[in-house]
Amino acid sequence: MTAPGRALSVEVCTDERAFAGLAGEWDRLHRACPSATPFQSHAWLHSWWLSYGRPGRLRLVLVRRSGELVAAAPLMRAHRPLPALVPIGGAITDFCDVLVDGTAAIQGAWALADALADMARSALVDFGEVRPGGAMERVFLCWRGPRHRLRDSVCLELPAVPVDELVGRLSSRHAQRVRNKVKRFVRLGVQWRVVHHDETEAAIRRLLELHRLQWQGRPMTPEHARPRFLEHLVRSVVPMARSGQAAVTEFLLDGAVVAVNLNLLSGQMAGTYLYGFHPRLRERGVDVAAMLLHASTEHATSDDGPRVLSLLRGAEPYKYRWHPETVTNQRFLLARRRTLPLLALAAGEAAARRRAKKVLRGDPGPAGHR
Repeated sequence: MTAPGRALSVEVCTDERAFAGLAGEWDRLHRACPSATPFQSHAWLHSWWLSYGRPGRLRLVLVRRSGELVAAAPLMRAHRPLPALVPIGGAITDFCDVLVDGTAAIQGAWALADALADMARSALVDFGEVRPGGAMERVFLCWRGPRHRLRDSVCLELPAVPVDELVGRLSSRHAQRVRNKVKRFVRLGVQWRVVHHDETEAAIRRLLELHRLQWQGRPMTPEHARPRFLEHLVRSVVPMARSGQAAVTEFLLDGAVVAVNLNLLSGQMAGTYLYGFHPRLRERGVDVAAMLLHASTEHATSDDGPRVLSLLRGAEPYKYRWHPETVTNQRFLLARRRTLPLLALAAGEAAARRRAKKVLRGDPGPAGHR
């Protein structure tokens, strides 16, 4: 179809082979979208689909201007718990979003909103884990029907500054403790290097081996041990490393690789996605979190200016020692009149979860709240 008055053509792609063929123009759009994160790259999304996608459920909304791709919404059809259109990426993706070329921001957002409205006649559009400032915010504002905005996962972010400046943000006592920890792993002879993209696959395999070793005897995220996760990381991170969208860092002690860290990169952010380390590092008194952060700050600046150093989703206590900023992802629910009951059900379920979490934390809420 054609977006009226905007000279934009819109199509919905359901062909997996066509998705694979979009790599070049998708990457151009990714570079042209100011809010894009590494999780919107073609390498990440297409690889995720190959590992986790279901046949017949792919729904890619593609908006073109004179043949050039200027907006895209990577979606799939879900049937449980409610019939919905949800973003590609699933639980292993920290940020979801649409892509809109900065030169077509308003037109592209309207075109996506209108296309999604056509698709939402029998399903809710449930678009979660959108980082504040994401392109999906504009689509939400363009939506003509019932809509609702919810809070989603908590993320923690640090400024894009050298590690010495991060330490300077701490109290004098805490700062000295961190400096002592840095001196310790330097004194032990721990060194690190970003592997060449030709070595990325082997490094990713080592990362997951060390990750399993790190969690040995304790409950680990089950997905991290599954072959499809390894296949996804290798398939996506190798081309991302080649294009500068990923950096895999190996840490060496006494000539052996004792830790591997994966950072995902875009013009706006550097995100510490996953790491693995050998338990003997802790046995020798190495503060692994401090070591990883020290190396990750080297990715916090780019040719386009400073990046935010994101610790991604999760409010683990060790992250708070650095005084990060708390940033909350957003979840957008979009419906038509006939699918309004689905929106009400999804919003009600989210509210019930929030109340349950407050009860588990022992927070009764305001007096008289039910």
